[in-house]
Amino acid sequence: MKRLAKPMQFARKAAVLLGSLCLTASFTVVTPHVLAQAAMRTVQGRILDGSGAALKGATVYLKDGHSLAVRSYIAADDGGYRFGQLSQNTDYQVWAESDGKKSAVKTISSFDSKAQVTIDLKIDK
Repeated sequence: MKRLAKPMQFARKAAVLLGSLCLTASFTVVTPHVLAQAAMRTVQGRILDGSGAALKGATVYLKDGHSLAVRSYIAADDGGYRFGQLSQNTDYQVWAESDGKKSAVKTISSFDSKAQVTIDLKIDK
């Protein structure tokens, strides 16, 4: 019996080791950083007045449909704005305001798979 005990223990340990190696080899390690890069979106565009000219200094708002948090951006001299590192799995609303006037609210859907969304907003003065 003693002669069989050692080979059985060895065989059992070898089987456990081999099984764990197979399990380890079958999983790919994906870090949160890699997942975050794959699921990011950018929303950008320009703020325009009624004649189509750039409207600098307008405040652009971006509302997260999941958390309801609102981010803001002051339009550049060319009327440009940009919101980066947005989740592709969340709906967003974007609009602009200047001198008490407001643009139409535009929605960015989580069903839209574009990584970069361009939306120009018009404020009639």
